[in-house]
Amino acid sequence: MIKVYHLDLYKSQVKNSKIVLLTGDPFRVSKIAERIGKQFGGDIEELAWKREYKTIICYINKKPILITSTGIGGPSTSIAIEELAMLGIKTFIRAGTTGAIQKRIRPGDVIITTGSVRLDGASTHYAPIEYPAVADYKVVDSLIKAANKSGVRHHVGITVSSDTFYPGQERYDSFTRYVPKRFQGSMKEWQRLNVLNYEMESSTVLTLCSAMGLRGGCVSGVVVNRTTKEEITEGALKAGEDNAIKVAAASLEYLL
Repeated sequence: MIKVYHLDLYKSQVKNSKIVLLTGDPFRVSKIAERIGKQFGGDIEELAWKREYKTIICYINKKPILITSTGIGGPSTSIAIEELAMLGIKTFIRAGTTGAIQKRIRPGDVIITTGSVRLDGASTHYAPIEYPAVADYKVVDSLIKAANKSGVRHHVGITVSSDTFYPGQERYDSFTRYVPKRFQGSMKEWQRLNVLNYEMESSTVLTLCSAMGLRGGCVSGVVVNRTTKEEITEGALKAGEDNAIKVAAASLEYLL
């Protein structure tokens, strides 16, 4: 009987699930499950919670769907993808939060990532840096349809995926208030290159899924627009999180 170590799951527990919604925060897993239950009905069951990895199974038209937390960043996300793939998962959709860097994007909007700038390290253990981190087109299409159907304002494009929250995303409100030279001025450059946002996991999700022959996608709720401020308010956090969950859940009906 197959059991994966970090997720603390047996293959028999996932009931032949083929799709997982990934999110960083383990406490967000229940929120996503509640949304799916409200939207589609069906049973909800917590399967495991070990370290940063919490997994719940729920059902849409009797078809099982997993929701698993990954923790923050590429290394822990890569472990989740590896072990979920061992259990038979084929489609991975990350539902997270993000900071926008284009003026037209508002807190509460969602960003559907088509490709990621690979400022991470984990993905380089799976493919050379020249290998693109691109989303599966069917997953992108399903997320766009879901956003339209849900009435959620959305943007589609490229994301910067950084290993660090502070220097890699050129934040100066850190302990030292110093950003190494390689990242100084980087946000302005990404803006000029029409990049939409920063986050920390999409390049790992998209690179691993493509390299392993799986389907990957990412939808992120905007919790701050960094062209105006750095502070994340409770209201913006709730709006961004809720809309990302809404779109991710709604996309499932197009992928089952």
